[in-house]
Amino acid sequence: MLGICRGRRKFLAASLTILFVPAITWIYLFAGSFEDGKPVSLSPLESQPHSPRYTASSQRERESLEVRVREVEEENRVLRKQLSLAQGRAPTHRHGNHSRTYSMEEGTGDSESLRAGIVAGNSSECGQQPAVEKCETIHVAIVCAGYNASRDVVTLVKSVLFHRRNPLHFHLIADAIAKQILATLFQTWMVPAVRIDFYDADELKSEVSWIPNKHYSGIYGLMKLVLTKTLPSNLERVIVLDTDITFATDIAELWAVFHKFKGQQVLGLVENQSDWYLGNLWKNHRPWPALGRGYNTGVILLLLDKLRKMKWEQMWRLTAERELMSMLSTSLADQDIFNAVIKQNPFLVYQLPCFWNVQLSDHTRSEQCYRDVSDLKVIHWNSPKKLRVKNKHVEFFRNLYLTFLEYDGNLLRRELFGCPSEADVNSENLQKQLSELDEDDLCYEFRRERFTVHRTHLYFLHYEYEPASDNTDVTLVAQLSMDRLQMLEAICKHWEGPISLALYLSDAEAQQFLRYAQGSEVLMSRHNVGYHIVYKEGQFYPVNLLRNVAMKHISTPYMFLSDIDFLPMYGLYEYLRKSVIQLDLANTKKALIVPAFETLRYRLSFPKSKAELLSMLDMGTLFTFRYHVWTKGHAPTNFAKWRTATTPYRVEWEADFEPYVVVRKDCPEYDRRFVGFGWNKVAHIMELDAQEYEFTVLPNAYMIHMPHAPSFDITKFRSNKQYRICLKTLKEEFQQDMSRHYGFAALKYLTAENNS
Repeated sequence: MLGICRGRRKFLAASLTILFVPAITWIYLFAGSFEDGKPVSLSPLESQPHSPRYTASSQRERESLEVRVREVEEENRVLRKQLSLAQGRAPTHRHGNHSRTYSMEEGTGDSESLRAGIVAGNSSECGQQPAVEKCETIHVAIVCAGYNASRDVVTLVKSVLFHRRNPLHFHLIADAIAKQILATLFQTWMVPAVRIDFYDADELKSEVSWIPNKHYSGIYGLMKLVLTKTLPSNLERVIVLDTDITFATDIAELWAVFHKFKGQQVLGLVENQSDWYLGNLWKNHRPWPALGRGYNTGVILLLLDKLRKMKWEQMWRLTAERELMSMLSTSLADQDIFNAVIKQNPFLVYQLPCFWNVQLSDHTRSEQCYRDVSDLKVIHWNSPKKLRVKNKHVEFFRNLYLTFLEYDGNLLRRELFGCPSEADVNSENLQKQLSELDEDDLCYEFRRERFTVHRTHLYFLHYEYEPASDNTDVTLVAQLSMDRLQMLEAICKHWEGPISLALYLSDAEAQQFLRYAQGSEVLMSRHNVGYHIVYKEGQFYPVNLLRNVAMKHISTPYMFLSDIDFLPMYGLYEYLRKSVIQLDLANTKKALIVPAFETLRYRLSFPKSKAELLSMLDMGTLFTFRYHVWTKGHAPTNFAKWRTATTPYRVEWEADFEPYVVVRKDCPEYDRRFVGFGWNKVAHIMELDAQEYEFTVLPNAYMIHMPHAPSFDITKFRSNKQYRICLKTLKEEFQQDMSRHYGFAALKYLTAENNS
């Protein structure tokens, strides 16, 4: 009771202050503004310093009065603001286990808000409440399908994460492709206080496939209509976003707008900013029915619980069936149907201020939504032209978008302090493993890299390949960084089969790669190349992690483990497929060796046959690979025997052997402890031998290493003594692990190492 009385007294005091302070102030100023019975102007523009009546004293008085007027006006403004906050304060709402309070925001549908707020102002909530509770979870739904949309989702999510202060729960309606890409991305991103749930878009196709749609979004552009059925029945509200959205503010501000819904308002939408629904864009233009300009569905606030009670599903279906009888198809996908429903039921919509969806398509009125950069909340690239759209301020919008596009996503892994996160087994295990490492160990950074989780974006570009039905198909596997990008076109020309590549790039470099690939006719003509981006983190090049990523995402039964600096001989793909059958690779543990050679010439007339290659060897144009710096790496291949061999021949493992091999896809992974330069392939070949793989050299296969500048990692190896010491330590630990895992037979690796 005491709290209520205090609230009323404060409200009354504020009201009286608003009414009487200005009146008293102006009476005082009015009386003081007369001199000799005549009014004196307070405006400095109207003062006359050269008049006989003008004195320094009167000038100071007038300036003092002007300052006082401004102070009083500022005090009144603050008081009016506090009063409006008291009036607009709503009681706390509870949904689930979260206590929620909201701020009031300018928008339509609020003609009764001040009157209703007076009652709320008399409540016991005397202190100003935050817009959204600190740890309240904000729910966001996005429909996403395909490779390109998956890239767009990442940029949208970055913009949301950059500004957010609340836990987020993303509900992704995704096809199988997008789910595979985004599930891996978020699992490796490991952003605190972010939860991801997937819903199978392919299962929803039957719900909307009966609606003909001309929009470029296809059938997936209709799936927002069925969110009331798709999302969990206990989810009461959700923000629905298109993938081509960029946030310029905290999404919690938009979440707070839900509190402004009144009566039967269940949809929060921004008015369409083009003339599309006015029907005057061209002669005989006949759009779907809409209320005025209609509404854009790039940003939607859905009150799911009320929509379900209103039988939304039945409502939109009946409307769509009726309108399709005359319209035949939709032009703007779900937006046409939403607008047709609103036309019949205008009470459903709460119109959001247009800065919540600044639409950057051609011929829009979007410029009326903002006067300053600070006015921007959400930018919507809703033109098929995307970044090429025409707008007076498009350069600013484009730069904002590119900022998030190239922003380092690792920086968004920040904790929300004070908000408990859901227990994540992977994260807990990782922390436990890291805590067991000795930070004083001189090789700590090497050991730590083994446990680093690198954010990974699979299938960065469109991928479409069905393996050959005869179960002989082979995928070329390799890894690279930005400085080897120029090798891609050449490899594609030499190898016509499927390729799986892991690229180690920063966010900005990933966009450079995208532009490079999209500008290459050779790369764009190939849909059987899987590009998997592993984002940079830490000081080492995680070569074996990259190989494992590329190996894991192949769809063929066999793989050719190569390196990006090698060009395979022409026709090697078909030759390997025949060798797979000939050597019964399906039923035997074999590793087929492709002999490696090298040239020191940047321009090479590539040999088209073994005979031509042998001739170039004799002339000194080609050499066996690394014969002059690391003979042991490929000596067991027995190049002397290969020169005359006509049938495959077996060779034995020797210390430091590191050939390039063709194996089944179920072969062991590379050991992640080896990073940068040194022992990364040697360890893998050693493990193949420990698992009793038979090494068989192919007599008519070859690959050639092309020259390039030394990598940063080999430079560190050569110049840094501690680097070499740590590599030796890791090598010894690996050999010990081999002995423990494979028993007595693995002791030969220790013996061979000591004798080498």
